[in-house]
Amino acid sequence: MWPDVVDLRDFYATSLGGVAARTVRARLRLMWPDVRGCRVLGLGYAGPYLSPFAEEAERVLAAMPMGQGVLHWPRGAANRAVLVDELDLPFPDNAFDRVLLVHAVENAESLRPMLREVWRVLADAGRVIVVVPNRRGIWARVERTPFAHGHPYSARQLSRLLRDNLFTPTVTEGALFVPPSRSRMVLGAATAWENLGTRLLPRFAGVVIMEATKQIYAVSGTPQRARRRTAYVPAGNVNRIAVTSSAEKRPAPR
Repeated sequence: MWPDVVDLRDFYATSLGGVAARTVRARLRLMWPDVRGCRVLGLGYAGPYLSPFAEEAERVLAAMPMGQGVLHWPRGAANRAVLVDELDLPFPDNAFDRVLLVHAVENAESLRPMLREVWRVLADAGRVIVVVPNRRGIWARVERTPFAHGHPYSARQLSRLLRDNLFTPTVTEGALFVPPSRSRMVLGAATAWENLGTRLLPRFAGVVIMEATKQIYAVSGTPQRARRRTAYVPAGNVNRIAVTSSAEKRPAPR
C-alpha cells in the first residue's frame, strides 16, 4: 500500500528525515559520481534524493505514483514532478539513462509490472538504483519513519527480485546505521554511526541500496498493444490535471 505523499513530505521536514536524506544521498552520489548529459528519473518519493543530480544531469524528473499522490518538486524552482500510473509510465522506450526507485519497491501493489515498466523506459546502457528498507535493520521496525511501511528486503531477496525482472545487480551498499532516534545527540553523530556500521555491522544497515543494469538479451517477443498513457501533473501544489497522449502502435516481432 502506497504511503500518503503528505506524510512523506512531513517526515523529510523533520530532523530525522533530514539526516536520512543526507546520509542516503551521500551514498548515491558515490555510486553515481557523474551524471552529466544523463536523463534521470526518480520513481516513488525520490525528490529528497535527486537534488545532487538536478543541476548536473540533462534532465531530472520525479514521477510519483497515483496511489501516493504528488507535490511540487523541487521547492522554490520550476516543477519537475509528475503524477503517473506506475504500471503505465507516460514515457517512451529507452527514455532515461538512470532510474532511482525510493519508497517504491517495498510499497508497490503490482511490483513485477512496475519493474517491467522501469525496464522499458531505461536505456539499454542505463542503470537503476533501488533503495529499500533492510529487513534486518532497525529502521524497518520503527513506525515513525516511512521505511517501516511496506515489505522490507534482504540484499539477497532484492538481488533475486531484480534478476527475475530482467536486471543484473552490480553493486550493493548499505546506509542508515544511525538509530532512528529524535535525539539531537544521536543524530549529530550520524557520520560516526555510518562509518562504524559500514565497517563492523554491514548487514544491519537501515536500507539496502542496489544498483543494476538492464538485461537486453532476455527480452520476450510478446507483441505489445497500442495503449493510451495518462500523466497527471500538479497545478500549484495540490490540484491535478490529466494529460493524455496516444502511444504509437508497435508491430509484433516476426
